[in-house]
Parts: sequence; C-alpha cells; structure tokens
Amino acid sequence: MPSDTPPTARPRRRALRTAGLIAVAAVLGLVGGTAVGYGIQAEREPVPLPPLNQPGLAYPKPLPKGQEPDPLPASEDLQAKAQGDLRKLLLPKPAGARKDEFGDRDGWMSVDDFASDFKRPGDALSYQLELGIRRVAVTSWDSGKDRTTEIRLIQYRSGDVLGARDYIEDQNGYMPDEDYANGEGEVLKGSADGRYYVFPVHREAGYLDIHQARAYFHRGDIAVEILVFDTKKISEKDIRSLAERQLGRL
Repeated sequence: MPSDTPPTARPRRRALRTAGLIAVAAVLGLVGGTAVGYGIQAEREPVPLPPLNQPGLAYPKPLPKGQEPDPLPASEDLQAKAQGDLRKLLLPKPAGARKDEFGDRDGWMSVDDFASDFKRPGDALSYQLELGIRRVAVTSWDSGKDRTTEIRLIQYRSGDVLGARDYIEDQNGYMPDEDYANGEGEVLKGSADGRYYVFPVHREAGYLDIHQARAYFHRGDIAVEILVFDTKKISEKDIRSLAERQLGRL
C-alpha cells in the first residue's frame, strides 16, 4: 500500500467475532435440563428394559487372511494428508505475490494469536478450546496495488469433524448481519456447508474505500477461512476461485 495511505485505511484484521457465548449458553442450558431429568428419574422405581427388536443381529465375519482390501494410498487417504505438515495443504502464493506489508503471516499460528483476532480474545480462546482446536496453519500475501489475502487452516482434534463443522456454522451464521456481509453469500460447490461472501464497501470521509471478501468451509477436521482485503472492488469470481482451489488441496 502506498506510503501516503492513511494507516486507518488498512482493514482491521480483528474484525472477526466469536459466537462462543451463544454456544456456551446453549450448553449450559442443556446441562441444567439434564440435571433436572436425572433428579426426576432418581425418584422412580426401576423398570426393566424391553427386549431387542432384532435379537438375531450378528456382525459379519472378518475376511480370511490375505483377502483384506489394500489400504488407501496416501494420495487418496484424507487422514494421511491431514496428519502430516498442515502447512503443505495451504495454497501456494501466486506468481508475483509480495510479502504482506502489514504483518506477514506464513507458517504456524499459535492458538493465542488466532484467538487475538477476535473482538473478545478471552472468550474466543475458551470457545476454541471447547471445540478442541489443535493447530493453525496460515499464509498471507499482497498482490496488485492494495490487495491482501490470508488463508487459515484450523485443525481440530484428530478425526473429530464436529469442532471444524461447528466453527464454520458459527462463522456463516453471523455473516448475514449488516455489520458483516449483510447477505447470505453463495454456496461453495463441492463442500458440505461452505459459503463465500463479498462485503458491501466500507466508506469513510477522508479515507480510501475498504472492500473485503471471505470464504468459510470445512473438510473433515479442518476448518478453512479465507480473507481478502482491497481498496478496489473484489469480484465473486476471485473469492470463489481461491476457495475452490483451497478446497481441492484438501
């Protein structure tokens, strides 16, 4: 960004917020209801369980030795990919990309740093720990005149898709707010619940326009968020292409 650009024209990275308080409130409500239920059950006489509807149900016999199917090659085994170096699953920087002038992020991001990008870092950290966050890989770059792109892969406990799914659902849940994308965005084809968004332009007298676009989706236990900032309009094609290519690498 040119040196004569006012610093406040830089889109604030800490524009994200967490829906953790809502989730925590829901959990507390469920726990309270469960406690009451147990109290009621404790006062009742025990009742014998009914017989199984399928008493003859049996498991199939294992295949004879030597007839087991071959294990998946690493290129097709999603877990083999995800348990290696997560940084290698990030999209490579495009040709001609420059180091992010305002805080180059490239490699591992600590959980604390990840939580610090939310409006309430303490609440965000507690929420992410509840979801089972494990590690975060990140890459960022500058391109064109004023465009900055950042991609984060947030991995949750091995094999647990609930953390990644819940985080993406939360992010997609508040994107329609007028303080954010102010719309439902577009469905990311090939993903279970992915969406991408182009935000309305932010204008303030005396400063450059601020445009941004985001994409959120998950693949297995990895949640993905893509953030793009520019002083010029960002097309839907640009954010969709980034999301589709990153999804393909997973």
